[in-house]
Amino acid sequence: MPTLRSFIAALLVLIAFLMGREALTLRLVAAGALIVLIWRPEALAGPSFQLSFAAVTAIIALHESRPMQAFLARREESVVIRLGRGVTGLLLTDLVVEVALAPIALFHFHKAGLYGALANVVAIPLTTFVIMPAEALALLFDSVGLGAPFWWITEQALLALIALAHAVADAPGAVAMMPSFPRWGFALAVFGGLWLLLWKTGWRRAGAVPLAIGMAALLVQPRPDLLVTGDGRHIAAALPDGSYALLRDRAGDYVRDSMAEAAGVDAPLAALTDLDHVECNRDFCRWSQGEGPARRIILASRGRDRIEGAEMAAACAAADIVISDRWLPHECVGRWMTIDRDSLATSGGLALYLGEKPEAVTTLRAGDGHPWRLPQQLSGNDEAIPTGGPAR
Repeated sequence: MPTLRSFIAALLVLIAFLMGREALTLRLVAAGALIVLIWRPEALAGPSFQLSFAAVTAIIALHESRPMQAFLARREESVVIRLGRGVTGLLLTDLVVEVALAPIALFHFHKAGLYGALANVVAIPLTTFVIMPAEALALLFDSVGLGAPFWWITEQALLALIALAHAVADAPGAVAMMPSFPRWGFALAVFGGLWLLLWKTGWRRAGAVPLAIGMAALLVQPRPDLLVTGDGRHIAAALPDGSYALLRDRAGDYVRDSMAEAAGVDAPLAALTDLDHVECNRDFCRWSQGEGPARRIILASRGRDRIEGAEMAAACAAADIVISDRWLPHECVGRWMTIDRDSLATSGGLALYLGEKPEAVTTLRAGDGHPWRLPQQLSGNDEAIPTGGPAR
């Protein structure tokens, strides 16, 4: 899909040049988006399409604005001032792109970079004026066996680029991590952003209202108290200090990264079994989650041995939530929710919010008609499982 978008964009630009028209305009972006959507309408829901067209739209809208055109207009001035004006324009462009992409990145990936604009001030000139010319010269002089010096320059420039990327990524606060973005908040943020970018009159300022409301919805979104993967094997529990702990401390990097993104945290995940308030044996772990009226008792399986239902009944009845990656006997019923292989096949992964009115947000939605979904989904509210009964 990215290759198709690039091909369509290049083709439209060439056609515009041949017709003697201005090539890089919002009409070009609209035409390219329309062609892609006619060919692949499902691309609209994907992050690749959204990020690509949002970035291009932001760049063109900024450079079509009168203040930006006046700032970058050619004038009689020294080389130093002209260079400074160009660097400032590049920085402003990167900042606008970062702001435009932030809601999309937070919605799909639960994180967004904060220092990319500053890094690009160095990375883009380094790539444009050093790396690419050096590579071209290296390939040219390789035909006569003299390309080694240019390859050395390319290597050093690439090492500097990688060092810059690591330095920016490791800087404090380099990445903003957020929990799940509400769909209505994301829709408002995108609508407000497009309104600001597409209008050229004073009406464009009105787009700041839905954009601010959408971003505020993200900022006030609570973090989940429990996260359960679709197979039920991995559980992440929130800790009082804002961090999370995993039930199985030997989980791989992919599981840890996925859990951290869903929770909206950028800190290493601890091990539940190492915490003082968690009681574990070979088969189960039991702990309390939350405080006061929101306090819930969690019982989670961690072993593979078969346990008779009569032996589990009392322990399950004393827990508010029972979670297992295998089938539980019918005698095992939690006070609020029972999650096992049967229920996970219907709900998918879960994010549990254990307030005074607890709710569970599911990965799979009721009424989803896609052929790879189960024909029978959760009934009731798409966003939450009602309290007062087990999800079996």
